[in-house]
Amino acid sequence: MSDFTLPDMPTLTSPRLADPLAAALDLTGRRAVVTGGGSGLGLATVRELARLGATVVIGARDVARAEQTRRLLLTEGLPADRIELAHLDLLDPDSIRTFAAGVGGAALDVLVLNAGISSVPFRLDRHGVESQLATNHLGHFALTGYLLDALAAGTDPRVVTVSSALYTRATLDLDALSDERGYSPGRAYNRSKLANVLFAVELERRLRESGSPVRSFAAHPGMARTPLHSTYPSPVTRTVTSLLARAIGRDPGPAGVGVLAAAVSPDVSPDWFWGPAGSKATPDVRGVPFAAVATDQALRTALWDTSERLTGVRFLD
Repeated sequence: MSDFTLPDMPTLTSPRLADPLAAALDLTGRRAVVTGGGSGLGLATVRELARLGATVVIGARDVARAEQTRRLLLTEGLPADRIELAHLDLLDPDSIRTFAAGVGGAALDVLVLNAGISSVPFRLDRHGVESQLATNHLGHFALTGYLLDALAAGTDPRVVTVSSALYTRATLDLDALSDERGYSPGRAYNRSKLANVLFAVELERRLRESGSPVRSFAAHPGMARTPLHSTYPSPVTRTVTSLLARAIGRDPGPAGVGVLAAAVSPDVSPDWFWGPAGSKATPDVRGVPFAAVATDQALRTALWDTSERLTGVRFLD
């Protein structure tokens, strides 16, 4: 049995880093992958990883748009050999395999599972699974499995799964992944973010149990001003959410400090859920205990088994 435990006891004090990147790892010579790195939080993550010396591969569904991002980063002074692009469609198993084969041929040090869709109308993937869960979780599950050997060959290798604090509002019925009855775009998004947290926690448990050098972290951006807020089907919801993001949200750079700290800081632990806290412009990074639902071993195992069945990708069994 694993000795993996979660810090869910109320006596534990949540760690808080006032200068989260003060002791950031030197990433010179290291390689990173950021899915959905062409805009928003992903772009902010790519920028900082490259500034720390990493060669970063942007996995993007829209390669032409990602090329515009690459050109922007070059105008900011980043060396051209630090920013690479490759097509990645997380709803397409062939695309995931091709992407992984292209980037997994050499050691990989950081994998940031950032790409996602939010609050879209009901749609099924080719396996008959609702598209937000399929994109935000299943695609990343498969990609991680394909890249695990490359990560195991890396230096201080890390997988960072980007979730949302909204996961605590969700429930996950694994027998209703194709059910359109009562579908709510917002609830479906929250469910996919719950799956992200369950995956990150279970991945860490299995990695520790197997003796792997890879670590698994979960992080979130809080309320961030990103393009995700433009995807709500309801015009009223789009307007309200955009106004809320402008009022209390953070720009992608500050919002992403928890994600970046999980990727590069020696002062963070996989036992906590990392995100921004305090100032909107220069936030601290705080780790909070995972909610009780993330400690549900039976649910984590059931999700893992379901993910393997649906993707056909098996690892760490």
